[in-house]
Amino acid sequence: MTETELAAVLRTWLSQDKHRMRALELAQQCAQVHSLPQWCLAAGFVRNLVWDKLHDIQQRPLNDIDLIYYCPLDTRPERDRAIEAYLQTLAPELPWSVKNQARMHLKNHDNPYQSTQDAMTYWPEQETAVAVYLAQIPNPPTSVIDSLQLIAPFGLTSLFALQLTHNPKRALSVFEQRLAAKGWFSQYPRLTLAE
Repeated sequence: MTETELAAVLRTWLSQDKHRMRALELAQQCAQVHSLPQWCLAAGFVRNLVWDKLHDIQQRPLNDIDLIYYCPLDTRPERDRAIEAYLQTLAPELPWSVKNQARMHLKNHDNPYQSTQDAMTYWPEQETAVAVYLAQIPNPPTSVIDSLQLIAPFGLTSLFALQLTHNPKRALSVFEQRLAAKGWFSQYPRLTLAE
């Protein structure tokens, strides 16, 4: 399948997942209230959905909801904690994590990131660098699928091919530590390491 076809499949899967759609709607509300530029839900929120579907795994609970955004004007960690607290009031049962990508270069010892998408290009494995957000619904509204917008700086092909690809912008040791800590190969036995 082409990237366009894979994106259509992924948007369909997301639209059919009531738990992910609820999280997206809450994140969109939060982004409006807290003025979060370039917000999206990323990493395992999208990646695990694809891996679950391709492994015929039925609905698993969301174990991590990474809301990322890019705001160089206010990079205080306290702001992220306040946004997490707001999300907890909306849905205390959901595992929210909020990170402003405009400050994450400090933790990772990189040059400053220029956008949310640029920050994602530094993540240790390429298949995790995938995100979704809800765009404003067109007027007149069409389908919810039309509002789902994807960010995938490395594309979707390797994600759908059940590969894990080391990002050369990160040390191989970081990639290997994540593989060991996450236990992905036991959860998803069809995963393979990219050449």
